[in-house]
Amino acid sequence: MKKLVLVGFFCLIGAWASAQEFLQVTAVESIIPGGLGRSRLITIGADGKMEEVKLENFFSMVGINFGNIRSNDQMICQKITELAKQGWTLIFVTTGVESDAGKDDGNGIYITRYMFKK
Repeated sequence: MKKLVLVGFFCLIGAWASAQEFLQVTAVESIIPGGLGRSRLITIGADGKMEEVKLENFFSMVGINFGNIRSNDQMICQKITELAKQGWTLIFVTTGVESDAGKDDGNGIYITRYMFKK
């Protein structure tokens, strides 16, 4: 009897785990000045379809552009709010930075990945 209950329990856990959907949103924000970089908000759905939204670069020709940062923050928050309304739950966020260490060329990107589940 105990074995039967145990097998049933593991079957329920397996069914629950396989019923979950995952969705990833990646913000790629360039620090290349003058609009030469490519900043994007990329969404990859559980079905593998990709949605790409243009974001602004962090820097303009004269330096850091806080208006662009604010605009990107608004776009990202809108996307998270939209997904929450659709029943998605944000389960973790991870970040990374790419830069040419030791070089003073002003090139690089910030990447933030948001993982959601339903």
